[in-house]
Amino acid sequence: MSEVKSTTITLSVAGVELGFSPNKTAFNALINEMTLTNKVAPMVTYLGRIIDANSKAALGELLERYPGVEMQITEKVNAIYSPQVEIEIKN
Repeated sequence: MSEVKSTTITLSVAGVELGFSPNKTAFNALINEMTLTNKVAPMVTYLGRIIDANSKAALGELLERYPGVEMQITEKVNAIYSPQVEIEIKN
């Protein structure tokens, strides 16, 4: 199995540049913390865990200004960090 490398992901969100450093621990915690009735708070927590220190204040402002932006950002970050892979059934 190959070693997972540290990845820095830079996004431009509403014209604001944000840096994220996702990792397996934070990703797994996001999945484990989400429930049928609790999705937004775990995403905000996840983003707080992986945001680069110099982007933290800007992220907070975006979260206040744009309702639901945490879901959009999480989706983009995770599409890069954990991309879909092709899985085939072999009999």
